[in-house]
Amino acid sequence: MENRIAVVAVIISDPEASGIVNEILHEYRDYVLGRQGIPYREKGVSVISLILDAPQETLNGLSGKLGMVKGVKSKVLVTK
Repeated sequence: MENRIAVVAVIISDPEASGIVNEILHEYRDYVLGRQGIPYREKGVSVISLILDAPQETLNGLSGKLGMVKGVKSKVLVTK
């Protein structure tokens, strides 16, 4: 299957979820080209942006796992 370039935005509103998110992202480390995380303490959230080069199935898996974590919102933007 052909790899696609994707940008993933993750917003963590529950500090307890940070460890879970990091474990999930660690599973996908081979596909990550870049990662930036910014704690926005004034608003009580953390924001992570990722750039990945991965098959669509892998991107779907990552999105699904992140979507199941309470206190986490994510969005994936994929090239065609």
